[in-house]
Amino acid sequence: MSEQWLDDIKWTDDGLVPAIAQDYRSGKILMMAWMNRESLALTVQEQRAIYWSRSRGKLWRKGEESGHVQQLHGIRLDCDSDVILLQVEQLGGIACHTGREHCFYKTLEDGQWQPVEPVLKDPKAIYQADKGGESSE
Repeated sequence: MSEQWLDDIKWTDDGLVPAIAQDYRSGKILMMAWMNRESLALTVQEQRAIYWSRSRGKLWRKGEESGHVQQLHGIRLDCDSDVILLQVEQLGGIACHTGREHCFYKTLEDGQWQPVEPVLKDPKAIYQADKGGESSE
């Protein structure tokens, strides 16, 4: 497959594009992370979400430590060509490294961020103690 489609994306100066993961059935937003050309090309090739971890400076195959893989069902590009939408099936039902279904679990109430989504599984039980937990970074 030609990689012309990658050239159509407006990458940031550091070669990244924001990627939003959305449950392909419900439409619920699960998380946001960053992708570079390689991670996006591999996502399409492997049919699973692969991001670029800015904090670790390397590719991050979602679920490589937790088992909570995001299986790709569709991919879209926004009208400005600068945001990717991944339509995924979240295997295991947990997208967030905090043990929640999705990363957007805080709401603003009276000038403070309050958690409103339950922890489904203790993060310590998800990630091995000698490995760092996944983050959307």
